[in-house]
Amino acid sequence: MASEADDCIIVGAGPAGLTAAIYLARYYLKIRLFDCGTSRASWIPTSHNHAGFPEGVNGNELLERMREQAGKYGAAIEPKRATDLKKVGECFIVTCGEEEYRARTVLLATGVVNNRPEGIDAQLHDEALARGLLRYCPVCDGYEVTDKRVAVIGTGAHGTAEAQFVRTYTRDVTLISPDGDHDLSEVCSAQLAQAGIRRVAGPCGGFAIENGQLALDTADERMAFDSVYPALGSVVRSGLAAKIGAKLTDEDSVIVDDHMETGIPGLFAAGDVVAGLDQISNAMGQAGVASTTIRNHLAREKPLRR
Repeated sequence: MASEADDCIIVGAGPAGLTAAIYLARYYLKIRLFDCGTSRASWIPTSHNHAGFPEGVNGNELLERMREQAGKYGAAIEPKRATDLKKVGECFIVTCGEEEYRARTVLLATGVVNNRPEGIDAQLHDEALARGLLRYCPVCDGYEVTDKRVAVIGTGAHGTAEAQFVRTYTRDVTLISPDGDHDLSEVCSAQLAQAGIRRVAGPCGGFAIENGQLALDTADERMAFDSVYPALGSVVRSGLAAKIGAKLTDEDSVIVDDHMETGIPGLFAAGDVVAGLDQISNAMGQAGVASTTIRNHLAREKPLRR
């Protein structure tokens, strides 16, 4: 275990974690950031809704710029996965494998993982994602499918809502059930009919890139689309928060106050692990609030002076 406690340990190196690292390092605090290399932002081929990049920015490029900026101010970024979190007295202990690190405060920016369609292998998934044939965030990139042929894989209220959102951009929307017939209420069925959204039964499989489109088998026919949106939910990576006893929502998001602090003093969370709009801009804003609160929290204990 390290002899001297860090002022803050940040777990997660996506837009939230890296923004916090930049802020906290510029507050002259001793910080450490653990990066397991699985930020969802790395999936983005080109983001066109991130302010300041009128021609768009690749997700990995954005993360690399942020890592470089955090490192410029002295943030220690380590390629490790945090596996446990506890609090002993006033000190947090973060475990990475067999190593333990101590900190006065902790910021969880661990994000979420999207559920992928079954039957699509990793190589095809990544290629389709890079080519814009597979997309996960219509808020981020619905504009890019304007007037294109689009499928949403999903059903129920969630699938219906996503299909309606995509309908903002194109008339050609098909909602495909991931497994068997659709599970739709009368309200959902009426909404889909009113919007002119076609419904197709699953299961879906046999994914392949064909003639520049993503093709897949459905219950009755093989279909191809310019883009496919899986609306299959996601897994919130709030396991560390749960281990230490922080409160979670019914959907496993970490509950925080207006300053991004959990019910455990000194433990903060920001980004997609917190319930809200899963957007880079939102994650960065939350990180700014959290890191400034952390700075003020620590300054009350011991004045921060040059």
